[in-house]
Amino acid sequence: MGKYRICVYAICKNEEKYVERWVKAVSEADLIVVTDTGSTDRTVELLRKNQVTVYEEKIVPWRFDVARNIAMDHIPEDVDICVSNDLDEIFEPGWRDKLEQVWEKKHTRARYMFRWSYHADGTPDKEFVMEKIHRRNGFRWVHPVHEVLEYDGKDPDCYVDVFSIHLNHYPDPNKSRGQYLPLLELSAKENPKDGQTVFWLGREYMFYGKFHEAINTLKAYLALESAMWEEERSAAYRFIGFCYLDLGIKEEAKSYFYRAIGECPYVREPYMAMARFAFDEEDWRLLFYVTDRALSVTMKTGSYLMETECYGPDLDDYAAIACYYMGLYEKAVLHENRALSLDPENERLVNNLKLIMEKVEA
Repeated sequence: MGKYRICVYAICKNEEKYVERWVKAVSEADLIVVTDTGSTDRTVELLRKNQVTVYEEKIVPWRFDVARNIAMDHIPEDVDICVSNDLDEIFEPGWRDKLEQVWEKKHTRARYMFRWSYHADGTPDKEFVMEKIHRRNGFRWVHPVHEVLEYDGKDPDCYVDVFSIHLNHYPDPNKSRGQYLPLLELSAKENPKDGQTVFWLGREYMFYGKFHEAINTLKAYLALESAMWEEERSAAYRFIGFCYLDLGIKEEAKSYFYRAIGECPYVREPYMAMARFAFDEEDWRLLFYVTDRALSVTMKTGSYLMETECYGPDLDDYAAIACYYMGLYEKAVLHENRALSLDPENERLVNNLKLIMEKVEA
């Protein structure tokens, strides 16, 4: 037994292929409680075989917040710390010890690192902060999708950071996202002044190719008083630009890419959007300018909006191309070499460098 009584809880449906791996990862907890929402495979059988306490519930109409709150209600009252995670999310060993070393009775929740995606070689790609470890009482899940924990306890909401804990995400690529859009529309209807909810809906419309709906929704987001996070606002401007570009309205797209840069000039993503636009338009001076500004940004915010390709070879490659067409051949060599240092096996970059070197030698 550790210092605290810890319970891992989850919701699931038809996830038999994840059960063994997941149970092994969360076995450091004192108790594992799962609410199954209608599996037709062997998920429930395998969970119970692995000594997991399973409750079977039907949630109609489906909402993630309702499902998670039902799961939370099945946690015994004598639990000190609750850990919410899904069956496709795997904690690295030793997470309990790291948590107990820093957790105190005054704490209401813990923040840790969530690895969302990976490179082809298995190294982390996108990683950001997660906060689904919390005290037993005073919390409820809110929002039909992209649900978050809301605290209404009597004590101050007191966080503790345990960034040495890593939760790895291994999603099923065949799993449908079909339920997300209607749930986001419902969430925005219920929470019209919640900036992040409206932003997520606009982004989802963009993913679905509903560009007019995305533009209108993201503009509505930008007008909200709650839309104050500069990085998210910049992303909204950028996404509006993408939508205009897909609609063939290039000048509006360019205008919104400029606004994205102006809203948050200390991240690379809006510069990358403009760089791609400038490259397609063969506007080498603009491409030179935005790549130069982007490459001067060296600090990563670590937010979920960060796009890891902005820290790969592309920006230096774009810079090399801009320099090449502007006659700045030696500077082009520098940038192409930097691009190759980040992707040395890329044949296109190798060929680009050869072309530039021919100009230098001439």
